[in-house]
Order: sequence, then structure tokens, then C-alpha cells
Amino acid sequence: MIVLGIDPGTASTGYGVVESNGSRLRALDGGVIETAPALALERRLAQIHARICALLDEHSPDALAIEQLYFGANVRTAFAVGQARGVVLLAAGMREVPCRSYTPQQVKSAVCGNGRAAKDQVQRMVGRLLGLPEPPHPDHAADALAVAICDANREPLQQAVAAL
Repeated sequence: MIVLGIDPGTASTGYGVVESNGSRLRALDGGVIETAPALALERRLAQIHARICALLDEHSPDALAIEQLYFGANVRTAFAVGQARGVVLLAAGMREVPCRSYTPQQVKSAVCGNGRAAKDQVQRMVGRLLGLPEPPHPDHAADALAVAICDANREPLQQAVAAL
């Protein structure tokens, strides 16, 4: 199974592609889609959408896993993240790729065993789980890989429950 994990944002959208084969996980791709702050929002969203479409075409994932919107103190940032999240979901919907959302706590718990793990701990654990020589950088790419790992590890359980 191949999962495209996404850590959405308008300035930086992290992506990570993970293949799971039984209990084995392997990173196929990962990085960050960066958009220039000077660009109009609609152009930034168009760039994110185009790159996500290209990743979906390149990797043909079985699912897209995306981090849920987190409302912290900055509502303006939350709206921008929501817009980026929307164009990612649109790209997947246009290709009929199933999407699943996870809270940051669910992702951290799935990767580190602790829903309050620090960013550097998530990066280290993602590197270990994927057998990488060093933790993935930047942190948006590591977060996206973590979202993909979270989904890949939950899918066998979901299938077993559905079979009952």
C-alpha cells in the first residue's frame, strides 16, 4: 500500500510518500512545496494544487492522509492552512483517491507512542521507522512522512475491524 502524507500550509506544504508491505515501511519520496509570500493567495494555492496533482500522478497512492486543521491562537493562520488543505483534498478527489484525516496528537501517538511528543522526537522516530540514515528535514517533510506512517499503520487494523 502506498500513502501520500500531507502537512498542509500556504507557505510550506510538507509531503511524504510511504510504502507499507506488511509491517515494513519504506519512504519513496518526501519534501516541501514552498510558495513565495509575495504571490497572491490564489497563485500560491494553484501552485500547491498543481504539485499535489503531480505527486498523485507520479506515485499513484492508494490513499492520501492529511493532518487535520489545528486551531491555535492564530485564527488567520488556521484559515490559510484550511485553504491549502482544501486544494489538497480537491486534487485527491479529482483522482478518486481516498482521504483520511488525523489530528496532530494521533500522528505523534502513532509514530512516537506519545501524543505530546516534541518535533525533534517525531523527526528521529520517522527516520528510525523508515530506516533512513538520518532524521528527515525540514520538519514539514518529516511531519508529512509521520502522517503517512500513521495511516499506513492504521490501515491493517481498519481492514481487520471491517472484516468482523
